[in-house]
Amino acid sequence: MSEPLIDICFNFTHESFRKDEQALLQRAKAAGVGKMIVTGASIPESQEALALAHRYPEQLFATAGVHPHLAKDWDAQSPEVIRRLAKDDKLLAIGECGLDYNRDFSPRDTQRAVLTAQLVLAVETGLPLFLHERDAHEDFLSILQEFRPQLGKAVVHCFTGNQSQLEAYLALDLHIGITGWICDERRGHHLREFIHLIPDNRLMIETDAPYLVPRDLRPKPKGRRNEPAFLGHIANTIAEARGETRAQLTAHLQTTTEQFFNLPRTAA
Repeated sequence: MSEPLIDICFNFTHESFRKDEQALLQRAKAAGVGKMIVTGASIPESQEALALAHRYPEQLFATAGVHPHLAKDWDAQSPEVIRRLAKDDKLLAIGECGLDYNRDFSPRDTQRAVLTAQLVLAVETGLPLFLHERDAHEDFLSILQEFRPQLGKAVVHCFTGNQSQLEAYLALDLHIGITGWICDERRGHHLREFIHLIPDNRLMIETDAPYLVPRDLRPKPKGRRNEPAFLGHIANTIAEARGETRAQLTAHLQTTTEQFFNLPRTAA
């Protein structure tokens, strides 16, 4: 039996999950997903993510941060709230934080300032970073390069960029998170051409549920809601693209993810 998978990005605070929390977690377990990390994308969501991790302690952990879309909501109290959450053993990373110039829901200068503030918190707490970047590669890379000597581990989650962008992140010793985007023959097929370049000890996978249902998943889930139980489908696609067996892939995914987040070993 393959090692259990770990979903590094599960937006379990999303309202669509409130109706069937326990059933959803049971489906994940039955599908071989041993642990899930609940993403904090705002101060209230970070608090809720940690509360959910305590509600289901065998399966869930959490992150705390402010997504670039919500950078405009950052205030003087935000750093102290994250510091307080970071003291909890179930809180594994600072983020989701980063830059998103695709939709500009927050002003770009505000996004850069709030990203910098969260990098400072990661240095201060010693926790890994959970990073988001979309259509902002150059500014994102520039800020990370400045902080990289002080930072510990960091993952660029939901990577959808090109090969040169991937190589730039790998050169900064960053980990890479891959979602079901790779299953989309229209927008994500290019990832299959160079995903083999990601070293075994830098690759992690995620659903980003409830978003990004794998386009080639059959049957389609009701309401098109993604969930951690579909992580195995993503793993199969990645293994094929990397020329690995599913067992080979899941073995190094488990080791890499547990080491990155300092998670206890999950038994098969």
